[in-house]
Order: sequence, then structure tokens, then C-alpha cells
Amino acid sequence: MRVTVNEYKELITNKLNKSGLEREHATIVADLLAYADAREVYSHGAIRAEYYAERIAKGGINTNPNFELEEKGPSVAIYHGDNGVGHVAANNAMDEAIRMAKNTGLALVGVRKISHSGTLSYYVQKAADENLIGISMCQADPMAVPFGGAEPYYGTNPIAFAAPGEDGKAIIFDMATTEKAWGRILEARAKAEEIPGTWAVDKDGKPTTDPFDVSGLLPIAGAKGFGLGMMVDILAGVLLGLPSGSNVSALYGNLTEGRNLGQIHLVINPNYFQGIESFQAAIKQTMDNLNQIKPAPGFDKVYYPGQRSRMKAEKSKEAGIKIADDIYDYLVSDIVHTNKYSKQTPFGN
Repeated sequence: MRVTVNEYKELITNKLNKSGLEREHATIVADLLAYADAREVYSHGAIRAEYYAERIAKGGINTNPNFELEEKGPSVAIYHGDNGVGHVAANNAMDEAIRMAKNTGLALVGVRKISHSGTLSYYVQKAADENLIGISMCQADPMAVPFGGAEPYYGTNPIAFAAPGEDGKAIIFDMATTEKAWGRILEARAKAEEIPGTWAVDKDGKPTTDPFDVSGLLPIAGAKGFGLGMMVDILAGVLLGLPSGSNVSALYGNLTEGRNLGQIHLVINPNYFQGIESFQAAIKQTMDNLNQIKPAPGFDKVYYPGQRSRMKAEKSKEAGIKIADDIYDYLVSDIVHTNKYSKQTPFGN
């Protein structure tokens, strides 16, 4: 079914508010979830609502955090999240990074001790909307097997990038350093669908097509994805003095404790390298060039990164956001949560 953007946000806000999150913070989370679902990134949308509600209700997300920006220099800062809801802390930190980059040309803001913060493209989109280049990356709990290994060590450890073009358009990509993000496994479980054998492995390190049998995610492009995941963990975890590698806290398990996750935003002001107008013109030329490339068999067109997501978002604005019936039923119910995420393994199986 489809619901209007406003109804969607109100449903999420109400549910999280009922779980114990103050309405102002719940509204920001709802905006991020709507951003994801409107672009058909269903793994990071409303499917996460009950998990957030359960962790909030059980105290694993600080509902009264002491957010603090610690400026280390003109272009470097640490935003202390106090294990508050990650979406809000990461959003605030990106706002600070944007402010700093406008003044100094460059900003690097680390976000310490937060919970899950949703889809990263939301944050770099904010930078692009201000005619800035945005890069964001964050830790995730150990779910990915290292290249050649059979046991998880790093997380999906995503990376997002945005560069502004003209007329509000931007090149944007958001990728996990595993073949697929964990949310895609959740999506397959919710739909009772098999997954490709290249996504994950079972407890013995063998490829599996059963989303309920997943005990490890495979890094994208083998050793290359393994290296990228390690880089993210170092920049968003080790650099900020946070638990790293196999010591990063689990998504599930003990939902009564904060997760102490790390995230990092890098924002670059093109005006310090060339005029913003010439930079945007060059980005537009890149977009046009990619669109004009002869498509391969089975493809209708070459799209620049972020183009199809923007088209889907425009469609959702008009037709409403698509949401699964069972998730809608949960959102309109009086139920806060059903204890479904109190699992003892990171994979909830």
C-alpha cells in the first residue's frame, strides 16, 4: 500500500514518541526513514521502526542525551552523541560540518557514541543542497567475514558521497562495503524470499540462499571490499577512540545498553578550489555524458549515481510512499514493540 509522505512521517513519529523518544527527535528519525523508503531503499525505512522502538523502550537509546560539539580546530570537531538516537546526532553533526566548511573550506567532524543512524546518503545530500561535497561513513556491528575468512569481524561499514550539480541535482552514492547491507537481508526475511548465494554465508562459511541461515555477509569485490570496510572502521571507530572490529556492539542482543558507534563526516567547499558555478557545470557535464553513453544489452540507459533514486523520490512525493501491510498495521496499532529483536546473535537467528 501507499501512504502520503506526511502520513508516513506522522505514523513513525507517533510510534517512536510512544516508545519514549521526544517528539522533536522522533520527527528527525521519521524524516530519515521517509527519505529511504521514498527512494525504495526499504532496508533502511519503516522496516526499522519496531527495532528502534524496542531499543528506545528498553533504554538502549538515551532519550535525554547531552549533545556537545567539541571543536578541536577551525576545521576539525567531535560531536558527542551520548548514545542518543543516531539519526539526530549525525544530522546535527553534519549541520556543524556544513557550517565549518563554508567558513574554512573543509570540515571533518567525528560523531562519538551514537546508535544506528540510518541511510548515509541523507547526510551527504544535505551537504550537496548547500553546494558542498559531502562524504560520510560509519561503523556497524561485526557481520562481514574478512576476505578468506569464515567468521565475521567488520560490519557492513557503509560509505556515502555527494557532489552538487546544477538545478538542485547531485551525484550521490551510498554503499555498504559488503555485497548487500544487513537491511537487505531483513527485507528478504520480511518477504520470505531467497537471497542470491553471493550475498552471505552460513555458520560454516558456506554460501547460503536462506536469509534466516545467514551468519556472515560477504565483502563487496572480495579483498577490495574487505579493505574498504577496514578503512571505515579505522576512521569512524579507531580514530575516535571507540570500540572497533569485532568489539563493535551488536545491533540485537542486549537492547538495554547504548551502542557507542562512531560516524565521520567530511565536507569540502568547492569554492576553495574553483568557483562553485564552474564546479557545478562540470558535474552537470559528467551527468550528461553518462546519460549519453550507449547502454549495454538489457539496460535502457546509463544513469549517474543518485539519478534513479531522485526519480523514485519524486514519484513517491506524488503517489505516496510504499509500505508493507504488516508494517503499516504495526504503525497504526497501540503496540510499542513485541520483543522480537531481543536476540542473542547479531543476525537474529
